[in-house]
Formats: sequence, structure tokens, C-alpha cells
Amino acid sequence: MAELIIIGGGLAGSEAAWQAAVGGLSVILYEMRPQKLTEAHRTGMLGELVCSNSLRSGDIYSGPGLLKKELSLASSLIMQAADRARVPAGSAVAVNRDLFARYITDNLTCHPNITLVRREVDTVPDSTAIIATGPLTSTGMTDAVAELIGEPYLYFHDAIAPIVDASSIQYDKVYKSSRYGKGGDDYINCPMTKSEYESFHGAVMAADKVKRRDFENARIFEGCMPIEVMAMRGPDTLRFGPMKPVGLLDPRTGREPYAVVQLRTENVECTAYNMVGFQTRLTWTEQKKVFRMIHGLENAIFLRYGSLHRNTFINAPRVLEKDLSLKNNQDIFMAGQITGVEGYIESTAMGLIAGINAFLKLRGKEMIEVPPATSHGALIRYITESNSKRFQPSNIHFGLFPALQHPTGVKKGKEKRKMIAERAITEWQDYISQINAQ
Repeated sequence: MAELIIIGGGLAGSEAAWQAAVGGLSVILYEMRPQKLTEAHRTGMLGELVCSNSLRSGDIYSGPGLLKKELSLASSLIMQAADRARVPAGSAVAVNRDLFARYITDNLTCHPNITLVRREVDTVPDSTAIIATGPLTSTGMTDAVAELIGEPYLYFHDAIAPIVDASSIQYDKVYKSSRYGKGGDDYINCPMTKSEYESFHGAVMAADKVKRRDFENARIFEGCMPIEVMAMRGPDTLRFGPMKPVGLLDPRTGREPYAVVQLRTENVECTAYNMVGFQTRLTWTEQKKVFRMIHGLENAIFLRYGSLHRNTFINAPRVLEKDLSLKNNQDIFMAGQITGVEGYIESTAMGLIAGINAFLKLRGKEMIEVPPATSHGALIRYITESNSKRFQPSNIHFGLFPALQHPTGVKKGKEKRKMIAERAITEWQDYISQINAQ
């Protein structure tokens, strides 16, 4: 029987093991806990949730809800656990942590094709393997991955800026321009007067922040300063940093504004824009309130909120193939948050795809590309096709999906999201049918 090694028993590793084992592979699953705990984990159970107990929205017309629907259609173990451990949380899918992790642990340890080995692995196997060691990868494995892919392509923190739905920007209040006119009108500029800037600066200072955990040393973030830290360093620090107006003449006035927030497109369809330099530890509620003070963003819909936290992830566009194998070693697959996705469900999704593709490889079967118009495919497209010079992890949102082919007459908002979701489900079902037919 073909044998697959999986390193890491979090959500991604657990899902990968399940997919491969159900397909008939012999799986050796390595997990260092409980012999060696991370700074965030508290138990030795597989699939332990270390932050929130929420898997986010269950609405299939949202990015997270659609991704969960696709996972369920693929008989995901993690979604089975979520269904059985669900607790009341309105439209969100929240779970009892212990029941959730216990269900995952019991199903994996009882599966006849899975052998669970409780010890740390600090070398990369020389056979087909999946590395799913997560954002808190141990030092030994971090060193091994860095050596395998090249140290410059491995990172140890997230510095994520918010992403805004393009349809929610008030274009009559902003203008397009690049600094000094270089590179074309590639940026949307949100100008501020002196009084608007001062009010914004005060709001940033007063806003609630997410508390940093003890192991998330502040030095990690010196190279990507959160806006609230810059604001604390003086009233003009933001204006000489990410909100610098120099070289950005407003064509309507012929003058530079007092301060500017720049938005950079996230995709070729220009359906989503990144708030340049706005990595932050403000809570999501405060981000929504404070960032809507920005000229042109009064009605902004945020597809992703900003964050800063410790993470270990690869520069996926430089080193990863679309099947989640490494470009320089196609026997090694990467899965979960280490690939550059963000969130419980996104990590699970990459585990599912890695497990399927490792199964196909070891069985000598044809690899099948995940359709880009599905949630899974949109994430893979993001992590493998983004600009490698400014790659940062992302969760799932509708800004990652390819544009609808026939948008004429399609309304914005829910109708558009419904069409994207229906297209995704159809193409995902076809993909799963092809996998099952192999």
C-alpha cells in the first residue's frame, strides 16, 4: 500500500490525512503535541482551535460560508466535526472546542489507514509528504523548511492591511493617480484636509486594540509598523508615512492634499482594493468605524480586515505549484496556514486539496486543477499568482474570485454574490465528481 507522511495534526493536517486515508492510502500522521506544546495550544487533541471558536459565517453567499459548503460537498472531516459540535451563534458557525477536537481525534485515531505518531519532526522527509505545521511551526521544522525552499522565502509574521470592496468606494470623492505620475493612474487616492486628518488621527489613538499575546514579541513587527503605533509616535507620523501626500496632486484642485490614503488594486478585475500601509491591531469593529472616516470610504464594505500577529508562512507565489507541491521538490506538498492562507476554514481547505493531490500522485493518477471560480480555486489562485514582492496571507473573500463572464444587467451586492456562489458550487461539484471517478 502506498504511504503518505503528514507532519502536523492541526486542521489542515487532519483534513489532509482524512482525505488520503478515505481514498485508500496508508497515512503516517506526525503530531508533536502533547509531548511538546506550542505557545498557544493547551491539549494534545488533533484539530485544536487556539483562538476563536467561530468558523465564521454560514451564509453560502459569503466567502467563508461558500468555502464551508464546498468542504461539506467533499465530505470534509472538519465540517463533520463542526456540524456535530455546533453551538448557537446566530448566522455564524461556532463550535464547542472540546467536542470539535475530540471528534476529529477519535475519527483519525480509529481509522485503519492512519497511524498517529506523537513526536516532533525536524527534517523534511525524502518521500512524498505534506507539511502542515501551521503558523506556530517549531524551530526545528522552520529551519528545515527554510533550507528546503530558501530562507528569503519564509516569513515569521503577518502584516495584513484591510481590503475594500471596489463597489463601495465613493468615486466622486477620490481621484486616481500614482506618485509623481509614475506608472500610470494605478492608485485610488482618498484625500484629507487638515481637520479631517486630525480627527482621524485622534480616532486611531482612541480606538480599541487587539491585545498581543506574550509570545508575539513586538520586535517581530518593527519592519511593518501598525498604524496605531505610528500614530502614537507623533501627530504627523502617519502623514509622513503611509498617508504621505507628496507627489499626489489632486487634479480637481491642482494641489497636494494635507494627507492621503492610497488604495491599490488586489486583482486584475479591480473589484477589490488594498489600503496601502494600513496593517493594524485595531479590533474589527473599530476598523469599520474609524476607517469609514476616510474621504470616499464612508460606506466602505471591508472584504478583509487588517491584522498583525505571529505567523510562519512561505512566499507561495515564488515556491508553490498550483497542486500545492513545491516547485523545487514536487514530492513535498504544503498545506494550511503555512501556504499563505488565513483562517481556520482556509487552512482546512488547503489541507483538503493537498490530501487529494498527494493521493492522486501516489496512486499514479492524473492531477486535476481546482477550478479558479470555486472558493478553493480562488485561494490557490491567490497564493500562487499574487505579486511575490508584496505577498501577504489572505482569508477567503469575493474579491479573490474571477469576474463573472456576463455581468450585464447584474446588480451589485447580494445578487452578484449569489451568481458567484452558484457558479462556484456547480464547478466544485464537477471537480469532486472527476476526483471520485479517478
